[in-house]
Amino acid sequence: MNVTVPFLDLRAQYESIRADIDRAIEETVGSCAFCGGPVVERFEKEFAAYCHSKEAVGVGSGTEALWLILMALGVGAGDEVITVANTFIATAEAITMTGAIPVFVDVDSSTYTMDPDRLEPAITPRTKAIIPVHLYGQTADMDPILAVARAHGLHVVEDACQAHGAEYKGRRAGSLADAAAFSFYPGKNLGAYGEAGVVTTNDETLAETIRMLRDHGQRTKYHHDLVGWNCRMDGIQAAVLGVKLKHLEEWTEARRRNAQIYRELLSELESVVVPEQAPYARHVYHLFVVRVPERDRVLRELTKAGIQCGIHYPIPIHLQPAYQGSPFIAFSCETTTRFAGRLLSLPMSAELNRAQTEVVVKELEGTQRTARPTGVLLSRQSRQRQVAPPNVER
Repeated sequence: MNVTVPFLDLRAQYESIRADIDRAIEETVGSCAFCGGPVVERFEKEFAAYCHSKEAVGVGSGTEALWLILMALGVGAGDEVITVANTFIATAEAITMTGAIPVFVDVDSSTYTMDPDRLEPAITPRTKAIIPVHLYGQTADMDPILAVARAHGLHVVEDACQAHGAEYKGRRAGSLADAAAFSFYPGKNLGAYGEAGVVTTNDETLAETIRMLRDHGQRTKYHHDLVGWNCRMDGIQAAVLGVKLKHLEEWTEARRRNAQIYRELLSELESVVVPEQAPYARHVYHLFVVRVPERDRVLRELTKAGIQCGIHYPIPIHLQPAYQGSPFIAFSCETTTRFAGRLLSLPMSAELNRAQTEVVVKELEGTQRTARPTGVLLSRQSRQRQVAPPNVER
């Protein structure tokens, strides 16, 4: 069956900038600057300026960015780092790989980002940092999070891996806390042609430490002041990102227009809850995530109709098998768990056109007409079991 509406059309994006991309790659190959080097340095400066931050340090992935920030901040064995469970597992993995313990708190029911009111009960003498996740392209509510952190002397690290260009009260993601981690996985709003990531920060000392850690702990070749790792960004990815960065604002506005079209077309479909843009936010719609009853059935029917959708994320991290054998602490993540079976990501990209959006909405409306009287959502008793994993519960 031919796909009617792709979830993301990277081919169409490439064709729109093919000449510039091919030229940038050819020039990078010709310079033989494959690992780090001037192309990476140029992109770092451009991306730091875009994020309104002083420093940007290119690394191999968003996961590495988070991990290196925590290491540079001194997070280690015995420490606790507070974050959320409705995120990609990399957020928690970065904490675990430092030897620290992830502490999961619940999210706001409208934005699905960290609920600042849940932080105080989660803080202990072992707490070292807080990682709010800017989910789906919208920042967390940073001011109250930062206020709690300042009151307790904690570091705050933005997981901005889905938030390129997102804003909080007029300030860009990547400039709001001690440091921020971005992913340039190909499907991101600003995506490489492979793996890449970056750390942004206004702390020059922290940036220098991360530069050393990403390159085996060395400031100069073969002089190793720290035990680091190989986390360098390669030149070809930086060349691709440098071309794409020039188009990011244009693509972002296209995504925002497509989100508004979805809202208008879905306004009378009461069973579908569209994403909310918080009053403080400029949402960049990395994903357009709706809440629907009987999500799995809806997904099957849309797939059968040729509509490519996604689920972000079907299993909260504190319920993942990987974390049943790894230490964590979960604070009654009821909202996270309750919504995990209802969230559905509709097709979203700058290349999406109105005709495609109308097809998506028409097919989604059709799935609601065939809805059963009672959905297949988790029962109350099942939810209560799932929010009590075989780990520490406070």
